Amino acid sequence: MSTEAARMIGAAIAVFALFGVGIGMSYLFSNWISAVARNPEAEDKVRFMGMLGFALTESIALFALLVALLILFKN
Repeated sequence: MSTEAARMIGAAIAVFALFGVGIGMSYLFSNWISAVARNPEAEDKVRFMGMLGFALTESIALFALLVALLILFKN
């Protein structure tokens, strides 16, 4: 196997984390909408935790993308 093929396979494996991020974000926002729909007065309390969960989940996606790009474009 050539090094170019190994790089492509490694980058593809690194991008698999994005599937989990997509599932996690959909779960987060669906539960957030359900919580606000059930109790609209608690929206301010739920917003902070929702945004924190969004930021942490999105950081995983950015790290996975960074690793994939580092693998692909390493000299």
